Amino acid sequence: MSAGPAPKAAAPAAASLEIAVVSPAGARTARENGADRVELCTGLELGGLTPSTAAVAAAVESGPPVHVLVRCRPGDFVYDAEEVALMAAEVRTALRAGARGVVVGALTPDGALDTDALAALAGAARDTDPAAQVTLHRAVDQASDPVAALAALPGLGITRVLTSGGAPTAIEGSAVLAAMAAANPGLDVAAGGGVRPGDIAGLLAAGARSVHLSAKSRASPRRAAGWVPLGAGGTSADDDTHFVTDGTVVAAARRALNAAAATAGRRAGSRDTPG
Repeated sequence: MSAGPAPKAAAPAAASLEIAVVSPAGARTARENGADRVELCTGLELGGLTPSTAAVAAAVESGPPVHVLVRCRPGDFVYDAEEVALMAAEVRTALRAGARGVVVGALTPDGALDTDALAALAGAARDTDPAAQVTLHRAVDQASDPVAALAALPGLGITRVLTSGGAPTAIEGSAVLAAMAAANPGLDVAAGGGVRPGDIAGLLAAGARSVHLSAKSRASPRRAAGWVPLGAGGTSADDDTHFVTDGTVVAAARRALNAAAATAGRRAGSRDTPG
């Protein structure tokens, strides 16, 4: 009796599109233009900070699945015990407000992952919602060895990493991103950092399982009166504004992701076809 055909390997999960947003309106725009989920933050011009609980709840109501960035201040990712305790509380409140996941990160002064801080943050997430996904954010891109840093994640219950491969943009760091993915086949490596729709095919080819972009544009100032600087970032009236989610960029990213997936599917099909 001859053996039947060998079973085909299971197809990898479809790549997903995540958009960084700063408001419920941004979450809604992302959903309407094809995003699979959003990362909600505030202070995008500072690299992202923890949003308010009210903003999380409103985004959950208006958008796709919400992951919340938990970062208590701008600057480096070396935190003291009080800051870690604050972020653990922010993790809990974000998940209680309906978020599906949280995005966290912490480093030691010498550039290693702060596994004690990350264990506290991941533990707060598991205690609040065992199904919540915990993502390591781009603190990893400031680690002394981003590839080696990921070895600690499975023991911490962190299943996803957002990274530019240690470079200013993900496309520039695609070789390191590929090394990260190859060294951690069970990890969802999300490419983020200066991503443009035209970069998406290359990032997926490098091994990213998802792509992350802010798809942002500057909002037009609404003021009609005079202007004076109110903070260190206020250098001009034109720059003193905020970012909004640009639906045309989200839609372009969705099309690029779909096209890359279709191309990958055709290639896989041709390999499976007997010669």
